[in-house]
Amino acid sequence: MEADKAVIVLAAGKGKRMKSDLPKVLHQIDGIPMIKILLNRLIPMGFARIVVVIGHQGEMVRNELSNYPVEFAWQREQNGTGHAVMMTREFMGDFEGTTLVAAGDVPYLSQESIVGLFRAHQEAGAVATCLSAVFDDPTGYGRIIRDGDAGLLREIVEHKDASEKILKINEINSGTFCFDNQRLFATIDEIDTDNAQGEYYLTDAVKILHGKGLKVAVVTASNPDEVRGVNSVDQLQELAQKFADR
Repeated sequence: MEADKAVIVLAAGKGKRMKSDLPKVLHQIDGIPMIKILLNRLIPMGFARIVVVIGHQGEMVRNELSNYPVEFAWQREQNGTGHAVMMTREFMGDFEGTTLVAAGDVPYLSQESIVGLFRAHQEAGAVATCLSAVFDDPTGYGRIIRDGDAGLLREIVEHKDASEKILKINEINSGTFCFDNQRLFATIDEIDTDNAQGEYYLTDAVKILHGKGLKVAVVTASNPDEVRGVNSVDQLQELAQKFADR
């Protein structure tokens, strides 16, 4: 990776369904916290900087990652993914280049998919590109609304805000994006909380950018399992099992 690429890792969530006060990203697979599995893949890729957004029990996350070459931004209140990105402005606001946004609870995101995402972003000449996946059961995930042309994205509709028609779509948002960084920070200030959860959704940036006539691309992960997020102990065990044989 060149010096014009950076990463924001979202790791502030409590994970209510994990039935534990431990930060969600510190739950372990084979004795390794999820966020370390992800960072162990990201760090060798040579990003200019990696900023981890911490919140719930953030000191625990910071201590766990004390010997990792990352910076920490605090999200003291859990006001959504868009708000989490806003909290990184002091580190990232002046950065000129392309920023990967990844979720700390998606531990098996592969280097191949990350490289492919950046490549698709560059080839499309896009200001933002989303990594999607096709799931047999897309429950709980935001749905991808494509813009006619197969590789372009119109908007992402979160599950709780989706109509019956949209809920039938099986292509989901993995929560992994790359953005032109300056566009990202200009756009997150335009995001509002007019949605079912009253949160700032990062996904709303897609609709805002598209509405300005800017190109937003989408590329589908070849292995949908690698972009599965973890929201419960059962999902954690299921994911660990899927990758145990690899």
